[in-house]
Amino acid sequence: MRRHGIRALAGRRFRLCTTDSRHDLPIAPNLLKQEFSVWVPNKVWLADITYLPTGEGWLYLAAVLDLATRKVVGWSMRNHMRTELTTAALMMADQRQRPTTGLVCHSDRGSQYAAEAYRTQLAGMRAVPSMSRTACCYDNAPMESFFHTLKVELVHQRRWATRDEARRDLFAYIEGYYNRQRIHSALGYITPEQAERKAS
Repeated sequence: MRRHGIRALAGRRFRLCTTDSRHDLPIAPNLLKQEFSVWVPNKVWLADITYLPTGEGWLYLAAVLDLATRKVVGWSMRNHMRTELTTAALMMADQRQRPTTGLVCHSDRGSQYAAEAYRTQLAGMRAVPSMSRTACCYDNAPMESFFHTLKVELVHQRRWATRDEARRDLFAYIEGYYNRQRIHSALGYITPEQAERKAS
């Protein structure tokens, strides 16, 4: 790599806090307990929020990841982090995947995931909420890994003047590249879409 002038992409260190767990809303038990070996799609979903810089300010991305296939089954983008952001991502995932009763939806303890609207939506799906321990990113490691990959491969390589520019690139990355073309070592070097087809 040195001889050919090639170097790996590296992440940046700045971190904005997207989790506000200082609230009096109900906290779900940690059902996942860092057990990431799930082989059947739509049994465990992971959810989280990240942020992306643009010339107009932050753009917030909420994503829902299927643990078995590593496919991003739902996502939503807004210029705020209110509960509407997370419920929209969950709604997309539900409408696309149509999970059966007993789906575990794991997230952090942020107010967006503990909010009544989010809990009501989970109940309507007959899904079971699960939450990480306080300040333990390892409890949601595959989701953190997706966001790290997104930032290294896309976000840190771009400077967006507007949020709309960022939205277009994020859509193309998630739907056109990550789910359909990017292979994963955790899946035996196949794509999330291939993993989903193989499981079905």
